[in-house]
Amino acid sequence: MRAARTLSRRHGDWLLAASIIGLAEIQAWIAHNLDVEQKALTYVMGLAFLPLLAFRRRWPLALLGAVVAATIANFWLPDAGEGEAFGILVIVTIYSAGAYTSGLAAYTSLGLSAALWILITAADPDGIYFGGLVFFGIVVFGPLVVGRIIRARRLREVQLEERTVVLELEQVEKAREAVADERQRIARELHDVVAHAISVTVVQARGGRRMLDEDPEEARAAFDAIEHTSTQALGEMRRLLGMLRESDDELALAPLPSLGRLDALADRVRAAGLPVEIAIEGEPVELPPGIDLSAYRIVQEALTNALKHAGPARAHVRVRYAPDELELEITDDGAGTGDGAGSGHGLVGMRERVAVFGGDLQAGRISDGGYALRVRLPIASARA
Repeated sequence: MRAARTLSRRHGDWLLAASIIGLAEIQAWIAHNLDVEQKALTYVMGLAFLPLLAFRRRWPLALLGAVVAATIANFWLPDAGEGEAFGILVIVTIYSAGAYTSGLAAYTSLGLSAALWILITAADPDGIYFGGLVFFGIVVFGPLVVGRIIRARRLREVQLEERTVVLELEQVEKAREAVADERQRIARELHDVVAHAISVTVVQARGGRRMLDEDPEEARAAFDAIEHTSTQALGEMRRLLGMLRESDDELALAPLPSLGRLDALADRVRAAGLPVEIAIEGEPVELPPGIDLSAYRIVQEALTNALKHAGPARAHVRVRYAPDELELEITDDGAGTGDGAGSGHGLVGMRERVAVFGGDLQAGRISDGGYALRVRLPIASARA
């Protein structure tokens, strides 16, 4: 079956041409009303039409002109143009003229088709009459109209394919831009985390230096704080490497968003029209600043998406603290159309945040209605 399709695609026009010309030659040689010279001339004309038919897509006007000339010659070769082969030849020729011409060539094909219509009608033994004009008009202009329709459909398909390619490229480009923007945002936030840690370290170092002689225990506590803060900053700095970001002249020394501020976030979302319930499982522990900030941003983005797309719904946020990881689950019972495929830029950004820490993210529709986002963020790796 595959070989037949390949043969038809590569050599279909030659097979069609050979079939029509072969049928015409057979009809001519078995005709009793043609002498040997007329049959030989028919053979020569068949050989001339063979390449024109085979290249009908490339030379539609040449083929149509040859058919018009052969029809005129039929007035001097009585009955040479009769039979099924000639009718098939006319139909294929006019269809090809309609399907493979444009601009001036299309108007030329219309004029030649009209001339062929008159010639075929005049060649009828009963002469030109109304019924013959209608019948042969359908025979001639029917394939021409079908050819134009097929051509228009093919052009639309080509345009749609080109438009699809353009849209796909635009979508890929937008996704890349979204990833780049989100990475820059993550980089800025991690920069702020490190800047905050360094600021704390500087303050503790100054205090420890002043207390070194007067109160060694207080100085030791300051040094412990420096060690703890510096370790966290080192882990965040490792994740910062390689990320592109624009210069930021201001260092954010103020406390950053964290899971400890989820209640305030929930209040803002409720005020916007989406009821939210917050549930905390496990014993809350001090998280590395990068994970704490990213977890907050993920919950914020998920609730924003629910507010935009879920419709009338309720949202639930579950935060579970485990010894080595942090789990987030944000669900809603709305009727949104998200499928979790990851085409939305918000979801792309969340995936980037999770990937920074080597975590997992799953998103998609819930079987009994609604949408769920589940995230796992390893804590141990962030502390390394």
